[in-house]
Amino acid sequence: MRTRAALLGVMLSMCVGLSFLCGQTSQPAFGEREVKSQPSELDKGKYVWAMDVRFKDPRIITIKLPTRGERICWYLWYQVINRSPDGKPQEIAPSFEIVTLDNPGLYRDEILITAEEAIKKLEDKANYQDIKNTVLISKFAIPPSKPEAFPKAVTGVAIWDAGPADPKKRDPKFKELSDTTRFSIFIRGMSNGFVEVDAPAPGLPPITQYKTLQLNFKRKGDRFSTDSRDIEFVSPAQWIYRSAGRTITFDKKDEEKDKKP
Repeated sequence: MRTRAALLGVMLSMCVGLSFLCGQTSQPAFGEREVKSQPSELDKGKYVWAMDVRFKDPRIITIKLPTRGERICWYLWYQVINRSPDGKPQEIAPSFEIVTLDNPGLYRDEILITAEEAIKKLEDKANYQDIKNTVLISKFAIPPSKPEAFPKAVTGVAIWDAGPADPKKRDPKFKELSDTTRFSIFIRGMSNGFVEVDAPAPGLPPITQYKTLQLNFKRKGDRFSTDSRDIEFVSPAQWIYRSAGRTITFDKKDEEKDKKP
C-alpha cells in the first residue's frame, strides 16, 4: 500500500510539472479553457499588464442577417479576468482577427446585433453573464480580482460572418471563412504592452507591435458542415507581439446597414 501511495504521489507531481512546462492553458470548467497572463522579454523596462482570458472553442450558428440573408456565423465566447499586480481596474479595447492558414486570409470580428441576440439566447438565457460585444466591453474598466478570491469575470462575444448558408450562393472562385480547416484567432487589446520595431524599408515609419493572445484551431468534417464540434483547439495558447494586419470584410455599405437598429 505504501509503495502504491508513493507511486501515485510521484505521478501527480509529474503531471503538475508537465502542465507547467507545456503551457499556461487550463480548464476551469467543462468546455472552457483559461489562459493566464504571461511575461515576455519584450515587457522589460516598463510595467505591462495583461488580462487572464477564458474561452470556449469557436461555435457556429446559422442566422438571417438584415440585408445579407441566411448566413453562417462563427462566434467566440470569452471572459476576461483582471489579476494585474497593481490591483487596479483596467480598461481594455479588444479586437479579434481570424487568420486562415490553408486559404490565406484575415477576417476581423463584426458587430452583428441580430447574431448577437441569438447567441445570448444560446449561451446565457437568464442574462446572468450580461454578454457584451467588442464595443460595449470596452466602455467600462475590468474590476480587479484577488488571486485567492472568486474571479470577477466579464463576459464578451466576438462574431464573424463566415459566408452564405446556401452552398449554391457561394462563389467557387472566392474562399469564405467557413471553408477553412486551419486557423488562428489573434486577440489584441487585452494588454497595454507594445513595442516599436524597425521600419520594413528606408523612409517608412517604424512598425508598432502589440501584446496579443494567439489561439490556434483545426476544423474537421465537410466544408459545408455547421457542427461546432468539428472545431478543436490546438495547444498551446501563446502571448506574442504582433502588428495589426489587413482585414477582409463584407461590403462596407451592407456592414453599416446591419449595425442600424
